[in-house]
Amino acid sequence: MLSSLRNIGIIAHIDAGKTTTTERILYYTGLTHKVGETHDGESVMDFLDVEKERGITVSSAAIKCIWKDCSINIIDTPGHVDFTAEVERSLRILDGAVVIFCGKGGVEPQSETVWRQADKYNVPRIAYINKMDAVGADFFKVVDQIKNRLGAQPLILTLPVFNDDNFTGIIDLISMKYESFTGSMGDQIVQTDIPADYLAEAEKWRLVLLEKLAEDSEKLMELYYDEAPIPESLLLAEIRKDTINGSVVPVICGSSYRNIGVQMLLDGIVQYLPSPLDIEPTKALDLNTDEDIIIRGDAPEFFSALVFKIVSDRHVGKLAFARVYSGSIAAGNYVLNSSKNKKERIGRLVKMHANHREEIQKVTAGDIVAFIGLKEVGTGDTICDEDHPVLLESIDFPEPVIQIAIEPRTQSDQNKISEALAKISAEDPTFRITYNSETGQTLLSGMGELHLEVISERLAKEFKIDINIGQPQVAYKETITKAAEQNTRYVKQTGGKGQFAHVVLKIEPGEGFEFVNKIVGGAVPREYIPAVEAGVKQALEEGVLQGHPVVNVRATLLDGSYHEVDSSEMAFRIAAMQCTRDCLKKAGPKMLEPIMRVEITSPEEYTGGIISNISNRRGRMDSMDMQGSTQVIRSYVPLAEMFGYSTSLRSASQGRAGFSMEFSHYEECNHI
Repeated sequence: MLSSLRNIGIIAHIDAGKTTTTERILYYTGLTHKVGETHDGESVMDFLDVEKERGITVSSAAIKCIWKDCSINIIDTPGHVDFTAEVERSLRILDGAVVIFCGKGGVEPQSETVWRQADKYNVPRIAYINKMDAVGADFFKVVDQIKNRLGAQPLILTLPVFNDDNFTGIIDLISMKYESFTGSMGDQIVQTDIPADYLAEAEKWRLVLLEKLAEDSEKLMELYYDEAPIPESLLLAEIRKDTINGSVVPVICGSSYRNIGVQMLLDGIVQYLPSPLDIEPTKALDLNTDEDIIIRGDAPEFFSALVFKIVSDRHVGKLAFARVYSGSIAAGNYVLNSSKNKKERIGRLVKMHANHREEIQKVTAGDIVAFIGLKEVGTGDTICDEDHPVLLESIDFPEPVIQIAIEPRTQSDQNKISEALAKISAEDPTFRITYNSETGQTLLSGMGELHLEVISERLAKEFKIDINIGQPQVAYKETITKAAEQNTRYVKQTGGKGQFAHVVLKIEPGEGFEFVNKIVGGAVPREYIPAVEAGVKQALEEGVLQGHPVVNVRATLLDGSYHEVDSSEMAFRIAAMQCTRDCLKKAGPKMLEPIMRVEITSPEEYTGGIISNISNRRGRMDSMDMQGSTQVIRSYVPLAEMFGYSTSLRSASQGRAGFSMEFSHYEECNHI
């Protein structure tokens, strides 16, 4: 039943407790009988060697569990900004999300990033304020931050209860009962009356809850003004409706590590987050008619699914994780990869439980499964019924901002490295590999130092390749500032058939890359136009200033000519490359550098020195806030100036300040 299915993600800033919460969910739903802790390297969801060693999540993991007759597909995502692509692709295919906040840290930089990603895909969400047992945890401060910094409408459903500064239980504002969690793992829930000293506060927040819900419900408003009893079922229905349409975000508190409140979170997932039937129907492009169509999961339609993740498995080869949007398919059937126009056969179908596989024979709409046997498939590809080719919206990923050079130490490693890098590249859309022909080095580009560190570790441990690693470098880009035209003839006579191509190109500043064909009257035959576009793209891979990729260019093919015998695709490709390079020199080329959004938390007495240091690093201030006795400084700083900043910040604050950064945008760079 689709109505009793929930596809949800667990998203948050690093160290907010995502994996710990997921481990408790697995325990309470009966999937595990022992709770694995991240700090012991024994959690079910963090199963990669690098995750066990570091105690962090670097790859999203999927698992399925049952709670109160509801099937829940859970994807536990990384919290570190370097692995933001894992969150992006998970949210693209999920129906709902649990956003976890640290009761002490509140809305942290990556919390804002994942929240914006959820906004982008209109994903309904529940806020779970975790770590209420931590010293300095402040429930209402975090609620205010959710409202003010994220622009959300938090709806408080629970209140924390403390006894001598110890977090002991939760007040449920729906049932107006106090719940404590006893037993060795908090699996016995005891409901009692609300403690006397918390009753007034509970009644106050119950009133706020009712007033907020009554704004959109006439029935609730009548009962509220008549002071009549309000059925619990009506309250739950209204909260669910408002959560799914995005007007409120239910807020639940707890401490996953102390086994308090996770069952209430599970109830919230089932009660408030949408099933595949509750979300907007999916749009797709019908490739037979070139028209947009609506795909509904509950209609007996053709099969369609979106591949959101690729994993290379040493035992079964390539695993393609996909969300099924419509229809059904069985193992052994053929499907069309409409993104690449390739027909492929499904070898096997498996449900994933972290790193364990359960073989199944058939999948239907709403399922999140892994396909085995699809060789050509990649992240963001649509697979569908051969007779009904459709194209679902793909997934956009951020560009890498940092790169390192690597060299294999031995000839045998040289032979293994390209295969290993190809596997990692297929799995990770934010990882790029380029080869520098001048130095003979392989350049790896990624989202940050930790991202590239993890890839280097995988090469050494998983693929057993010894490598030398160079210092991290900034991934600069180039662009143009004005329009330019160029007329290029490529003629080569070497006896026999020659080479001839003639193109007139105009390039000008644009958004991304755009190629426009303005040829009329067949001056350049239609079959050579793709070769011209390929030549322009190839030329833009290396700019004229320092050989960095050129971005934000609109290229227009204005005119040209050809020779009946001597013209070829290769000739037009070479002519377009030469023409583009000459054009770039005249178009006011400029360097672009990645700018990072940096958030620093520090005791107030070190603020002056920190701001001065940021200024010396070509940074510019964005805002400053006081949170208790801590100053939060937000600024924008070029990535080139941030290498070694952690050491500098430690020495400037006697080790008491911390910082986090994420990529913001590219902007013009004049200091090189």
